[in-house]
Amino acid sequence: MKRVITYGTFDLLHWGHVRLLKRAKELGDYLIVGLSTDEFNEFQKHKEAYTSYEHRKMVLEAIRYVDEVIPESGWNQKVQDVQDRDIDVFVMGDDWRGKFDFLKDYCEVVYLPRTEGISTTKIKDDLK
Repeated sequence: MKRVITYGTFDLLHWGHVRLLKRAKELGDYLIVGLSTDEFNEFQKHKEAYTSYEHRKMVLEAIRYVDEVIPESGWNQKVQDVQDRDIDVFVMGDDWRGKFDFLKDYCEVVYLPRTEGISTTKIKDDLK
């Protein structure tokens, strides 16, 4: 079984997120999503999610492409997650290109193009 992992906050889930998850799942058989905790967002990413971790997790678990959701509590857990979960493919949006190349020692690293015209930032800005 080919195992894939991706990470993110997935706040104000939109069709760009779903498209990313669909394309990530197409790269393997089992998709794990590392979901940023509220504490990680606040204290390390320095951003506040509109929706709580538990609610974002509930929404992600309802998406048919997602097989498992795990908490992401810090930047440095990715190597351990890849090793502990026997990950074959690590996937992120191409706005992160090059930032996770250090994982190539452990698995394939794929950067997928972002979906044009939609982002959580755009949604938040449009609502202001």
